[in-house]
Amino acid sequence: MSQFFQIHPENPQKRLIDQAVRIIRDGGVIAYPTDSGYALGCHLGDKKAIERIKWLRSLDDKHNFTLVCSDLSEIGTYAKVDNAVFRLLKAHTPGAYTFILQATSEVPRLLLHPKRRSIGVRVPDHPIPRALLAELGEPLMSVTLIPVGEEQPMTEAEEIRERFGAHLDLVIDGGACHLEPTSVIDLRELPPQIVREGRGDIAPFQE
Repeated sequence: MSQFFQIHPENPQKRLIDQAVRIIRDGGVIAYPTDSGYALGCHLGDKKAIERIKWLRSLDDKHNFTLVCSDLSEIGTYAKVDNAVFRLLKAHTPGAYTFILQATSEVPRLLLHPKRRSIGVRVPDHPIPRALLAELGEPLMSVTLIPVGEEQPMTEAEEIRERFGAHLDLVIDGGACHLEPTSVIDLRELPPQIVREGRGDIAPFQE
């Protein structure tokens, strides 16, 4: 059964954040709140943890994984960003968006779409993941926690513990999240392509 931390959604307790980061570094899979529903996360290069997440979500190799980053400079390490894309990212991060970009060689191969070498990146507008990222010092490999056969992300930590606790190392209760997932915007070529409309306003990316 997973550990269960109740972390304040506006002022995260450093002691609990530090413990959560130790669990991540030790190969753990966590469920944590974001600005658009709960997500599953693990250490960037941990193959076993990533395979566990793929199993939990029934994901195949074609799924675009997301690197949850602390800021724009971190995105630039893992994704190719030209000036036009940088301006778009700067205007809309942090926020409830996932941006698909061409990956750099810093991204572990098992996270890449096998044909496109693309990666999803995002900077969440929520204190808990931002605190986790600040302590971790690198991106968190992440996917939205949408149960198999359902379309909406999970929004309640207690329900996550009941349904998935046996397969997770930690559930962070940061209160209820929004029901909508992120909006997914493909920025590999301009004009942007809207892959999924979610919580983030898509109007700025439409022609």
